[in-house]
Amino acid sequence: MNTFWKSALAASALVLLSATASLAAKTDLVLGVVLEPPHLDPTAGAATAIGEVVYANVFEGLTRINAKGEVLPALAESWTVSEDGKVYTFKLHKDVKFHDGTAFDAQDVKFSLDRARDDKSVNPQKPLFAAIDTVEVVDPLTVKVTLKQPNGDFLYNMGWAAAVIVAPESADTNKEKPIGTGPFKFDTWAKGSQIVISRNPAYWGTPVALDKATFRIIPDPAAATAALLAGDVQAFPVFPSYEAVPQFQADPRFKVVIGTTEGETVLGMNNQKPPFDNLKVRQAIGHAIDRKTLIDGAMFGLGTPIGSFFPPHHPAYIDLTAESAYDPALSKKLLAEAGHPNGFKTTLKLPPPVYARRGGEIIAAELREIGVEAEIIPVEWAQWLEQVFKGRDYDMTIVSHTEPNDLNIFARDNYYFNYTSPAFREVIKQIEATSDTAKRTQLYQQAQKILAADAPVAFLFQLPKTGIWDAKVEGLWENGPIPANDLTAVKWAE
Repeated sequence: MNTFWKSALAASALVLLSATASLAAKTDLVLGVVLEPPHLDPTAGAATAIGEVVYANVFEGLTRINAKGEVLPALAESWTVSEDGKVYTFKLHKDVKFHDGTAFDAQDVKFSLDRARDDKSVNPQKPLFAAIDTVEVVDPLTVKVTLKQPNGDFLYNMGWAAAVIVAPESADTNKEKPIGTGPFKFDTWAKGSQIVISRNPAYWGTPVALDKATFRIIPDPAAATAALLAGDVQAFPVFPSYEAVPQFQADPRFKVVIGTTEGETVLGMNNQKPPFDNLKVRQAIGHAIDRKTLIDGAMFGLGTPIGSFFPPHHPAYIDLTAESAYDPALSKKLLAEAGHPNGFKTTLKLPPPVYARRGGEIIAAELREIGVEAEIIPVEWAQWLEQVFKGRDYDMTIVSHTEPNDLNIFARDNYYFNYTSPAFREVIKQIEATSDTAKRTQLYQQAQKILAADAPVAFLFQLPKTGIWDAKVEGLWENGPIPANDLTAVKWAE
């Protein structure tokens, strides 16, 4: 064979290899995430970063929440509810297996629900299971759950990440080696770098289009921008560099989708620690914050002001921002009435997210205007969880609560706000026992008003979902009804 044909053949082979590699790449996806999860078991940790990797991908529950916030069947293919609203009978899918080959059946459901509500449970959302009275195995594919009283949120609650079904054989090792029933199985975790999941060939349901998904951990906003522009990351479902959004909106290679989340961003205050045990001090803090300046400065205009702990997109939302409107003169007056005419010194612990670090600087500057000197203490996410969330060792902090339908956190014992209100707790009990939509709306609005008046935290803004990804990527969520990167419908356009 002459040199020309050898060269042509080699070139053709190179093109073929290149095309094959390109096609293969279209079944893989690299996603950027800001926070590294402390572990990968959503039934044993409160960090939303856990669910952002494993929810609907690796683990599944009886029900699931979709991109619109609707409740859909998952491991339960159907269910019936008794006339009194207390007995739920779930019919399970057959021929379902966990990733280690263990068969899934009704015993796994009973184990998971009983484990979550046990006295020794470490489930981060234990109140979700408080309504359960008994869990009975009717047959291998049927489970009957009896509630203590009707609960209008029960099916929704069973769709949370904390309610996924796990197997007794692997439950204790799910933190480092998660084994679920989902369409993806866990592959590797390079700590500080990335987590890789791959398609589960034995999946019981509709197969996913992706062969592999890599969650690349990139906490730095500048690095996130560079990674997207270079193609090292093809999607950032929650992009952290708000100031760079216009750059990507002008670039046809990318799709920019600004949606909403369940993330109520608050300035948390330790209600049992002086001076924050004084209502007037907490009210003074709230009136010292200019939400527009905060949103413009920390979020580059992306975000919706809130005056209570409720998402503006919810039908029961009422605008209570006037209750804590920006009024530094009123703040000083309230501080004087509380016995702090010259202000006081305090600390502000800030976790890594941009909204917290940048927002904290703005808020600290505004607090100085009313005589409150807040020392900024940056902490890593694991430190925040240990010191603030678990240890309640803090004065003030900033965080977005991205769990869905989580108004009831203000009714929990020993929650990190240290807020106690019998009136609020009673309203939450009524909400949980009510199925009527109109009545629930009335109760939700009553609860919002109580929180706005009690000011257990300073309500700041609703966190936006700034999604940026390759224009050829389809199926990622526009909004964030729950903290998740559900990849079950994600694919590359032809």
